[in-house]
Amino acid sequence: MRFSLSALLLLLCLAASAQEQRPLRFSVTESWAMPMISIVDGQVRGGILYDLQMRLAQKVGRRAEMLVLPRLRVQRLLATGGIDVRCYVNPDWLGEAHHQYIWSLPFMLQRDVIVARVAEPDFTLEQLRGERLGTVLGFSYPRLEPLLASGEIHREDVRTQALALEKLEAGRYRYAISNDLSLNWFNRNRPQEKRLHALAEISADPVGCVVRDAPDVPTQALLRAMVQMKEDGEFDAILARYR
Repeated sequence: MRFSLSALLLLLCLAASAQEQRPLRFSVTESWAMPMISIVDGQVRGGILYDLQMRLAQKVGRRAEMLVLPRLRVQRLLATGGIDVRCYVNPDWLGEAHHQYIWSLPFMLQRDVIVARVAEPDFTLEQLRGERLGTVLGFSYPRLEPLLASGEIHREDVRTQALALEKLEAGRYRYAISNDLSLNWFNRNRPQEKRLHALAEISADPVGCVVRDAPDVPTQALLRAMVQMKEDGEFDAILARYR
C-alpha cells in the first residue's frame, strides 16, 4: 500500500507540473483575415490557423496562447525569441534568418492573385501600369516589385486583406491583390454577379511554421506532430472546413 501511495503521489506531482507549464506562444498577425483567422476585440476566435495551432498545442500537451500583433512587432519578437511558434510563413517572407528557430514541413500553398470587379479574360500585368493597386501593409509582392519600385504601379496599403477586397468592391481602385482563400471566403455569400474575379496568379508559395529551438519549448515534439498531421490528413481536413 505504501508503494502504491508513493506512486500515486508521484503521478499527481507530474500532472501538476505539466499543468504549470507555461502556454506555447503562437504569433497571430493582425492583418490576417478569414478564413485564415478571425480576430474579435483583439482575441482570436477561429479560422484555419486557430484550428491548426490549437491542435498542435493539444498534441504536445500544452495550452496555446495566441498573441495578436502587428507584423513588425512579430518580426522583432522573432529576433528576440519572444515567440515560440509562428505559422503561415515562408522563408522568403522574412527579412532575416532566425537561427534559433527550426522550420517545419509546409502545410499548404498560398496563392496570390490579381483581383478585379469584372472578369478580364485577356488580362496581363502590363495593364497594371499607372494603376493604384490594393495591397496589405507590410506584405511583399516580389513579382511586382520592379513596377512598384519604379512607381509604375502605386500601392494602396490597407491594414487587412479583407479591407483591401472591400475597397476594391467599393470602387476605390480597379485592382487588388489577394490570396485565393481570402478571395473565395469574401465571395462565398455574394450572388454571382457581385463576386470579385481572380485575373492572374502572381505567386504560389509553400507555407509552414517556425518553432523556437529552446529547452522550454517541445520543439521536436511539435515538428513531429506536424508530420503526423500531414500524414493523417488533418491539414487537409482543416482546410476543407473553410473552403
